[in-house]
Amino acid sequence: MKFGLLGRKLGHSYSPQIHELIGKYSYGLYEREPDQVEALLRQPDIAGLNVTMPYKKDVLAYLDSVDELAARLGSVNTIVRRPDGTLEGHNTDYYGFQSMVTRSGLSVAGKKVLVLGTGGASVTAVAVMEDLGADVVTISRTGENNYQNLDRHADARVIVNTTPVGMYPNTGIAPLDIGLFPNLEGVLDVVYNPARTQLLLDCEKRNILACNGLWMLVAQAKRAAEFFTGTPLPDQIIHDIYQKLHSQMENIVLIGMAGCGKTTIGKILAEKCGKTFVDADEELEKRAGKSIPEIFAQDGEEIFRNLETQVLSDLGKQSGLVIATGGGCVTKERNYPLLHQNGTIVWIQRDVNALPTDGRPLSQRTDPAILYEHRMPMYDAFSDKVVINDGTGEEAAKKILSLLEEAK
Repeated sequence: MKFGLLGRKLGHSYSPQIHELIGKYSYGLYEREPDQVEALLRQPDIAGLNVTMPYKKDVLAYLDSVDELAARLGSVNTIVRRPDGTLEGHNTDYYGFQSMVTRSGLSVAGKKVLVLGTGGASVTAVAVMEDLGADVVTISRTGENNYQNLDRHADARVIVNTTPVGMYPNTGIAPLDIGLFPNLEGVLDVVYNPARTQLLLDCEKRNILACNGLWMLVAQAKRAAEFFTGTPLPDQIIHDIYQKLHSQMENIVLIGMAGCGKTTIGKILAEKCGKTFVDADEELEKRAGKSIPEIFAQDGEEIFRNLETQVLSDLGKQSGLVIATGGGCVTKERNYPLLHQNGTIVWIQRDVNALPTDGRPLSQRTDPAILYEHRMPMYDAFSDKVVINDGTGEEAAKKILSLLEEAK
């Protein structure tokens, strides 16, 4: 018997991996056009399906029954074929979002909550928040409460984003300006790729509690698996799979002065973590078709910095990388969100007297000690972790892995 995910455009989904970790059953991806959905549901070897955009409402027409929660929400994201061959619909998004709210620690009872969007995820978020006692307002593009009159909701305490705004690959944009809400206590974003959407990065700047949707994704999958197998599962499985996925998806970004060991350490880290190593300077040279010293000599530093930002933008929105950056990437504040959206940024420190200068234009023009003194506050502002490279690359890599493990 087969299980899987039904949707129109699935791209890279983590659902097969999650279900592989949860249970011992076959789980595939079923991309179908609207006129192909019924045929898939009628296949007798399909034992159960998760359903994603845009079919959470459409599948209702082909089901023999739905449970009370799915009927209330008018949205189904889990379908099970019963022993008699009939199809029953469930909504496990409710469980997943409720679990996400609980994990966040946010108290929403009696508070105004803005839910952005009107799709299936919005319906679920509204139901959960109302059941928790919140005063919920739905924000849409054209409804009575929209993005042009947000000022009437300046007293909102919690915001939930159920729109795809800021989702990979169109990262770096937010659905609204959180500065409009002086009493804001927390933001929940159902998007999980990137790990930090622009909305969540904005919250981080203001020390506002913020959570992405990865926990919700895993929690709803756990509940779906219980319907698929008819077997209760411990809640601990959500935490374990979440941690595994988070570690797998996370980029490790190395910053520091040229010659501090980022490339050597990065390659060792990538091998130990099963990630892909990328040297941002090497990638830049490939795209430019010439070396960095040649770019500086022929085009100037500003052209180089613009090229560098383009490369970091492309690399930073990917997942599962170890990225060695150029020594001066921190001189442009715009590079920080590009690197931080999916990554933990580690500053590699090394004795400035041990830094080589060959092939490094700025280090040759400027005393490395003076350059370091100038950049030190920038490295500090960018970094999540700091590691001193005063031994071998292997030793430094182990220090980084230890710091990342402690942060879990």
